[in-house]
Amino acid sequence: MNISGKLSLLVAALLPLTSLCDNLPVFPGKFKSFRPVEHGILITTDNSVVEVIQFSPTVIRVRINKPVLNSDFSYAVDREPAGNFRKIDDRKDSLVLITDSLQVSIIKDPLRINFSTLDGTPLARDYRDFSVSWQGTQVTCYKKLYPDEKFIGLGEKTGPLNRRGNAYVNWNSDVPAYSPKQDPLYVTIPFYIGIHDEVVYGIFFDNSFRSTFNFGASTDDAYSFFSAVNGEMKSYFFGARSIPGILRDYTWLTGRMSLPPYWSLGYQQSRWSYYPESEVLKLATTFRDKKIPCDVIYLDIHYMDNYKIFTWNKERFPDPKSMIGRINAMGFHLATIVDPGIKIEKGYKNYDEGIQNDYFVKYPDGKLYIGSVWPGRCHFPDFTKPKTREWWGKSFSALTVPGVEGFWNDMNEPSAWGQCIPDIVRFEFDGQQSTLAEAHNVYGLNMSRATFEGTKQLLNGKRPFVLTRAAYAGIQRYSAIWTGDNSSTEEDLMMAVRMVNSLGVSGVSFTGADVGGFIGTPTNELFARWMSIGTFTPFYRNHTEIASRTKEPWSFGEDIEQLSRHWINMRYRLLPYLYSIFYESTQTGIPVSRTLAINYPYDEKIYFNGFQNEYLFGSQILVAPAAGTAAFCNVYFPEGEWYRVSNDILYKGKSEAVVDSPLDDLPVFVKSGGIVPLQSVIQSTSEKPSPTLEINVWFGKSPNSFTFYEDDGVTYNYESGQYYRRLITFDPAKKMITIGKAEGSYPSKFSAFRLVLHDFGSIMGVKVNGQDQGLKLKTTRQRFFEAELPNDKIEIAY
Repeated sequence: MNISGKLSLLVAALLPLTSLCDNLPVFPGKFKSFRPVEHGILITTDNSVVEVIQFSPTVIRVRINKPVLNSDFSYAVDREPAGNFRKIDDRKDSLVLITDSLQVSIIKDPLRINFSTLDGTPLARDYRDFSVSWQGTQVTCYKKLYPDEKFIGLGEKTGPLNRRGNAYVNWNSDVPAYSPKQDPLYVTIPFYIGIHDEVVYGIFFDNSFRSTFNFGASTDDAYSFFSAVNGEMKSYFFGARSIPGILRDYTWLTGRMSLPPYWSLGYQQSRWSYYPESEVLKLATTFRDKKIPCDVIYLDIHYMDNYKIFTWNKERFPDPKSMIGRINAMGFHLATIVDPGIKIEKGYKNYDEGIQNDYFVKYPDGKLYIGSVWPGRCHFPDFTKPKTREWWGKSFSALTVPGVEGFWNDMNEPSAWGQCIPDIVRFEFDGQQSTLAEAHNVYGLNMSRATFEGTKQLLNGKRPFVLTRAAYAGIQRYSAIWTGDNSSTEEDLMMAVRMVNSLGVSGVSFTGADVGGFIGTPTNELFARWMSIGTFTPFYRNHTEIASRTKEPWSFGEDIEQLSRHWINMRYRLLPYLYSIFYESTQTGIPVSRTLAINYPYDEKIYFNGFQNEYLFGSQILVAPAAGTAAFCNVYFPEGEWYRVSNDILYKGKSEAVVDSPLDDLPVFVKSGGIVPLQSVIQSTSEKPSPTLEINVWFGKSPNSFTFYEDDGVTYNYESGQYYRRLITFDPAKKMITIGKAEGSYPSKFSAFRLVLHDFGSIMGVKVNGQDQGLKLKTTRQRFFEAELPNDKIEIAY
């Protein structure tokens, strides 16, 4: 045998050993040196490069890679680094970085990174002697697991409120009729909050490859970890001292939603599918005839010509503009579904444009990828290309010109029959060049972005409503989320509550589940209960599949119709309160639906199975979801005192109580000192309510405040000061309720107010702008006072 042949045999013999070595974990190793860079430092270790950057005094980014750092690019992050570390202390065994709020200790041998408060209280620490490992392309970060540590977040995930003891995968997936333990689902938000020893912290792992989060599952060792199959270990640490502070910082980093159109907060009716035109008009007329409020009607895939996006079926909808005009006149807005697959059909406008301008994804050899979905064989837009996003956005003129104002993005995981699009499909990735392996989880985010940016421009100053099924971190900048194809079961109802709250604590406020369940038929009791919980959910839409019975509010008999009307009426009464807490979310990132862990993270009972579904709806209202058949339910009241809304019975905090839960009285409570503005019932947001704003205040021992907010609900004029904002305060020490001076240039729709006092003494006097109005009123337990609502400061003494 010649030398070449012997070498070939030697290489063949060594290949298994080489493969084995590639799969052994590699760690950063020892600290070697560091140098300052803008906003932080760059560290060299035996096997890696580490960058630690300050984005703010409470937000620190850590990037670790080998052998060099990747390009600094993110679809999620909406901010640039700011400021510098206040102090860098190079010690023998560690390098300590100090901000105004945090201490970052970088242990040198082997490299580990620990975060603590300025006084040294541990927040999060790397685990033992290893912080990060690489096995092949997989990268993993290990964290110490504290004995009492709990974890919340990760967005749209099944399972319990406290993620401890569970593991989760992020890979956006089309999963109809998902089970209560199924994972992954449609959305990837790799952000969580840790809670231990009466401290909190947050971590955002900004890596869109397939990732895993393990919170102590399948091991009795004291560590948690998060990993991705490829890419950089790029994480953001959030060290604010409270969960509202962490959410403020996380949504500062990844963006906050702009105010949605006011009508999108109303009740919405959907089905797969309403067609033809006559059925849509009949549906709208029935709502108005039955005096059941509703603002939005949806069209599913049957409005299109052979399921081709941006087309209309001329037989079913011969004149879309006329039909939309008729339902607009009845106070309805129309939303239509859009899927990403573009049918391969010469002569079809969007197909021809996509081919001509290179808008579709391809294999590495340049051949276009083909997958089959509703229209048949399709190409798929590369939404990571700016010119594709621009083209997609402009294509919505086929819908906006006739009058569509809501845009429902579906099948954007992306989904194709078989659910296995090859990872090698190429994406431009905004100039970075990548494959589906990295682009998959951000596909829905970028489709929603293209939809939002395009329709916002086409609507000429009006706010579009965008809804999506798939998403990645940062989606709140562009779209609301619904939780996909759920089922009509009691388990799904309670799971939906937790998922909405988990999305909220992951930065996404405008969320909801299909009321009644998308797949299957609920019992009458379950449907009625779901309608009541929907009232206290940010996104309130009833939707169902093509094979199920109809689920309109009148579809379950007269008794359930009456209950549905009652709960939808309540939703419309709550709109002044609801719109105000949406406004609060745009300013602070605090969600509309709030797991109790946000306000009471160290109260062990809120994590119990029996109480984990309870949540705050805004800052004032506590909701205790009850099962459809439950005549009674056990409620846990967190710290404070709580009045039941329906009867003003007072419950002490940090206690449990069994309360009745009939279908017409969901257990809903207001905290003592609570302030809730209401309006009269209207049939849609196009209708003006009574000019009298009802302001409800419940007695309490602690001061409280609520910011009441209005604008036109249609345009972006609020960004230039055209809004109406007032701070309403309750001060028990001064025995005073104050309606602050109006701010902004928008005229309120309310010219008078009706103050309703719950469990107070007498009203002793009223001052407007400091001038005594000479009014004194004594009434019974629930007290009323009505007057004009001037823009000046109003003080009511009791």
